[in-house]
Amino acid sequence: MARNCLVVDDSRVVRKVARRILESNGCAVIEAADGQQAMDACRAGMPDFILLDWNMPVMDGITFLRTLRGEFGPENPPVVFCTTENDMDHIEMAISSGAQEYIMKPFDEDILIGKLGQAGLL
Repeated sequence: MARNCLVVDDSRVVRKVARRILESNGCAVIEAADGQQAMDACRAGMPDFILLDWNMPVMDGITFLRTLRGEFGPENPPVVFCTTENDMDHIEMAISSGAQEYIMKPFDEDILIGKLGQAGLL
């Protein structure tokens, strides 16, 4: 059975790249351009996991993550941050706010699939 992944990023190009990689690895992909669209998508039907950007308009990634965890609990769905923010402060904030993994942009198929495999999501 295909895993459902919600890809949340304000860059259409990043969403497209992530979709191509995920779909070629057996995932069904839903896209959202900001945290508010992502919350709406989660309320409509919870994905198996979420690939999440940090810097977005309307609602940024960390606000989305905290809202998601507040509404749906600390564990599900697993969230993998995928961002250019690579300093320890951002990484620690993401993990302490409920993210399971953290990927640096730019990513390629090996990095993304490797990290999702480590997290037990693929």
